[in-house]
Amino acid sequence: MECVRKSAIIMVGEIKTMNTSTAVAIRPTVPIGHGVYDADELLYPDSDGRPMSDNTIQYRWIVTIKENLDLLYKDRSDVFVAGDLLWYAVKEDSKLRQSPDVLVAVGRPKMDRGSYRQWEENGVPPQVVFEIMSPGNRAGEMTRKFEFYDRYGVEEYYIYEPKDGDLSVWMRGSGETGDGENRLRAVNWQDEHVSPILGIRFVPHMDADMEIFYPDGRRFLTLQQMDDARERAEANAQRAEAERDSAVARAERLAIRLRELGIDPDEA
Repeated sequence: MECVRKSAIIMVGEIKTMNTSTAVAIRPTVPIGHGVYDADELLYPDSDGRPMSDNTIQYRWIVTIKENLDLLYKDRSDVFVAGDLLWYAVKEDSKLRQSPDVLVAVGRPKMDRGSYRQWEENGVPPQVVFEIMSPGNRAGEMTRKFEFYDRYGVEEYYIYEPKDGDLSVWMRGSGETGDGENRLRAVNWQDEHVSPILGIRFVPHMDADMEIFYPDGRRFLTLQQMDDARERAEANAQRAEAERDSAVARAERLAIRLRELGIDPDEA
């Protein structure tokens, strides 16, 4: 097929070129300019054009939670963890989407994705979602996020405000009122909270960084803290090895001296 460069306007269900009025159905791949694109890439783009974070604090928390959850599930091939990934809830409606700061989908394969398209995931939504607040967040935006997560199946929803150390928690349930509606509801808790799905423990501190702990009690660390811990462990191992070598050398010198005195060191 001859390749012809032409400007194209991509529309759902058809392609209209600038030099023809003929409408044709979108095929699995669509040529535009010099490239060929999968139709779904055009309908469900991998980016919403917004930055991952508004500041270094928000970015550090997103990375810390995402990377530690990756470590928590490193031996599980059926748990997918992602940061700032677009989640499309309904096929053929690309406007129904959100990009949680961190999401966890239990029961879904650990593999690379351009976006999380729920209809391609056996209808399974991410069960756990985290949002890290920043000055750029607005009340209307957070309300829309909550309504989306509530409607499309999130089981646990966490909002952390690094500025004052506040952690808000919602979990899906019928509620104490017994109204029978299975929806996200605010959790009243004191001192600490344990995620029923992840098993991790949250310990917020007023006007200080929140602490998060693995099920075995280890603390979530930043990448820098992980590297510092690795260096300390290596230094401790080297020091212990040097002390063992020194003890062996002292024992060998003592054995030589005993033999010089006519004493068998094995019998001394």
